[in-house]
Amino acid sequence: MRSNFFSKIASTLAGITLLLSVNHATAESAHGIAMYGQPDLPEDFSSLPYANPNAPKGGRVVFGNTGGFDTLNPFVQKGTAPWQLRFWGYESLMGRSWDEPFSLYGLLAESIETPDDRSWVEFTLRPEARFSDGSPVTVDDVIWSYETLGTVGHLRYRGFWSKIESITQTGPRKVRIVFNTEDRELALIAGLRPILKKGQWEGKDFTTSGPSEAPIGTGAYVVAASDPGRYVSLQRNPNYWGENLPFRKGTQNFDEMRVEFFGDQTVLFEAFKVGELTAVREYNAGKWDRGYNFPAVQSGDVVKSEIPHQRPSGITGLAMNTRRAPFDDWRVREALLYAFNFEYINGTVTGGTQPRITSYYSNSALGMNPGPAKGRVRDLLEPYADTLLPGALDGYSLPMSDGTERNRKNLRIATKLLSEAGWKVQDGVLQNSTGEAFEFSVLLRQGDGEMQTIVEMYARSLERLGIIITTETVDNAQYVSRQNDYDFDMTRYRRDLSLSPGNEQYLYWGRSGVNQTGTRNLMGVDSPAVEALIPEMLNAISAEHFISAVRALDRALTTGRYVIPIWQFDKGRIAHAKELQFPDRLPLYGDRLGFMPDVWWYEPN
Repeated sequence: MRSNFFSKIASTLAGITLLLSVNHATAESAHGIAMYGQPDLPEDFSSLPYANPNAPKGGRVVFGNTGGFDTLNPFVQKGTAPWQLRFWGYESLMGRSWDEPFSLYGLLAESIETPDDRSWVEFTLRPEARFSDGSPVTVDDVIWSYETLGTVGHLRYRGFWSKIESITQTGPRKVRIVFNTEDRELALIAGLRPILKKGQWEGKDFTTSGPSEAPIGTGAYVVAASDPGRYVSLQRNPNYWGENLPFRKGTQNFDEMRVEFFGDQTVLFEAFKVGELTAVREYNAGKWDRGYNFPAVQSGDVVKSEIPHQRPSGITGLAMNTRRAPFDDWRVREALLYAFNFEYINGTVTGGTQPRITSYYSNSALGMNPGPAKGRVRDLLEPYADTLLPGALDGYSLPMSDGTERNRKNLRIATKLLSEAGWKVQDGVLQNSTGEAFEFSVLLRQGDGEMQTIVEMYARSLERLGIIITTETVDNAQYVSRQNDYDFDMTRYRRDLSLSPGNEQYLYWGRSGVNQTGTRNLMGVDSPAVEALIPEMLNAISAEHFISAVRALDRALTTGRYVIPIWQFDKGRIAHAKELQFPDRLPLYGDRLGFMPDVWWYEPN
């Protein structure tokens, strides 16, 4: 049984506090590093605590994606790659333990050194580290990878490069990175950059690789075959250099991992039901309860596994593009929140079984507390009181309906807010003072049937307000391109968040993303408070400071009314072939076992 996992849930806050309150001068460790304190595992650990070191190797698993792909390079901005590639085939200098809020252990690097102030970090490469073609990993490869990804790679890598003052070779297998800004997390981020082979790209443009060439990495899996838009197959490298590392014991057990592509989720699910796929992740609790009674489940050939976790809810829902009118008016955004009949929609789509997201960090110790801001949280927010929206200081909660389809009370409030913003109904159509109708479109990806249903139900509510809403359903390439260019009024939005938020927050809602295309700031957050709270969080050296900064950030984001939240995914729901097994011991980020099958194995009997 997995009872030890549940015993950890009650102590999440205490555990985070302990890790954060350890004197930061003791954070350095030769074999690993933690954001605060020391990593849990000793230097002589034999395997990750949630891996089965005796797991058998072998077997083939097939997963499904919707949409398609037009490149095998997941590290560039142009094109769409299968999202699994950057996790299955590539490695970094350090590897993350998913049983700790943020701790890293040596992977390509055998050791890490950093001073108390973490103004620089130095890694020593393992002499046995090899790329999949058998060539050794060199310091030159490391430096090239950091510079290339930081200058012409995907936008997710470029922010870190701007914080590097220098990166130099300091020994045959040593590389030192000196930072130009005070930020304790940078030493850890440095350990997580993917390392690619420099020689592969000599005389070639790294940014224009197509669907036939994947970057050479050091990971256990390599692309063996692919057909753009149809499938990609990765096979375990029999000569994988890191097979005997303690960090890798009991992981990466399958011989082949294949991804098949489908036009929509319905077709994908039908393929799973008839055995063409090995596992699927189900996000809808109602469908999980009602739709998984097909013959393979009844016979026991397919198993339903629920995997809990302790990570924050993150934010999932419909993002409003505040770069465009009328979403630049917070009263309009608040009205649209009141018009969204969550209780009725949740009851219809999921059976009412999934709790609503109440803030960006809800479901965790980092989420904002109900009621007025107090103590250190209030102190951090008050300097920006004149730019914060109502509720940030005095308390805020999402509108609740009575659960009926009409939602009359909330629609009356929405009408009043729209009137205050200058919108009146004329001949059944909501118009502003110039006679312009209130109409907008929702950008969705083909195959997103659940969100299509949600939007259709939402549209019926908006019609009662005189608002005209249409849906634009586009293919995967157009969807990604238009989101990158912020070419939408409203769109589906999902952002997973961790117990160790850091520099990625700038990419998610930093002010640079208002005009710089390609960031994750789809809604166009432009908040002085948010911009100031991110560095407060990054430079915290105590439990109180860190948790208070995140809770303050959570308040600023939630009361910004940027997203209409739906339900949270409170556990991982994985339906899989009975031959697939995973360990009894679950990590802190338990549901990552479903996303990343690193510690699963295949047992034919």
